Amino acid sequence: MKLLLKIRYIGTDYCGYQVQPNAVSVQQRLNEAALSLFGYECDIVGCSRTDSGVHANMFCATVSRKGATSLETSVPCEKLPLALSAHLPWDISVYGAEWVSDDFHARYDVVEKEYVYRIWNSPSRNPFEENRSFHAPKRIDAEGLLQMQRAADYLVGTQDFSSYMAQGSSVASTVRTVKRVTVEQSGEVLTLRFCADGFLYNMVRILAGTLLDVGLGKKTPEDIPRITAARDRAMAGMTMPACGLYLDRVLYRDEDKKK
Repeated sequence: MKLLLKIRYIGTDYCGYQVQPNAVSVQQRLNEAALSLFGYECDIVGCSRTDSGVHANMFCATVSRKGATSLETSVPCEKLPLALSAHLPWDISVYGAEWVSDDFHARYDVVEKEYVYRIWNSPSRNPFEENRSFHAPKRIDAEGLLQMQRAADYLVGTQDFSSYMAQGSSVASTVRTVKRVTVEQSGEVLTLRFCADGFLYNMVRILAGTLLDVGLGKKTPEDIPRITAARDRAMAGMTMPACGLYLDRVLYRDEDKKK
């Protein structure tokens, strides 16, 4: 059996999730915590390869013992989140754990992911939002928000999203199914939500930059189908900084956990 963890982290001080040779990653800290708790080295496989500076409200990872068929521990499953968190730094926390089958894969068995992109939309900076959101000083009015949602609606469906992928990326297919995109406002925070069966490299950050252009009047909602059809990265908006991006939700089928 493997252990499936639910994890939250602030990505500011990490090079991303994946272990890197010359920088500290979230995976490295999880490896160290598992070794301290279980007393042996573990294989920890994440649901995604979040970039440097990207945060997670819900990140999932499986833990298995290196070179063994099962993970052995005397700690009850319900106590493992706190036990692991005790060995982690303040900016990484385990908040859920469950046993899954050996065949379960944290990345390839994902059915749906949801990312959010947070924008602090105010003329003045907010130090409490530093490294937690993107600062857009020009106010987006009610009409601008409506235009952003109209533009977002054009992104829903199964389409080729290569216009919204970082140049130079190598993937087998650039077709993805986007299930919903919403634009929400709460005070001076704009939250863009993107839910899909998967995302291309930098896709959410580029989509967020494109929608922000619509809100600021630099693009129109009707530009979106044309940008998408062009399959040309140069036509879409900027790649927004990592500081505003959060992996917010990961969905699996219950039957995949038990296969």
